[in-house]
Amino acid sequence: MRSLEQNRLMWANLEDIAQQVVWYGQKLHKEEWKDVLTAALKSQKVVPGLEGGFVVIGARTSKMTVAEMNELIELSTAFGIEQGVKFRAFETES
Repeated sequence: MRSLEQNRLMWANLEDIAQQVVWYGQKLHKEEWKDVLTAALKSQKVVPGLEGGFVVIGARTSKMTVAEMNELIELSTAFGIEQGVKFRAFETES
């Protein structure tokens, strides 16, 4: 199962992305970014919602292995870099 350090880094990345990225005209919360990135990583099933919109089925980071969590962190980092995000977690490592 994922480590506490991976969990900390994932949420730090998501917070930075949430604060700095406007996605299709919207600012998303870090929890929403977790859903978006996890769905992209896991190629989750998407179904229509009861009241419109769409729902991603089965995207759970709590059940990820260490390797899967590494993939999610790498994906969030790569996406953030593409969007010009300045990651605080990496600044403190220098």
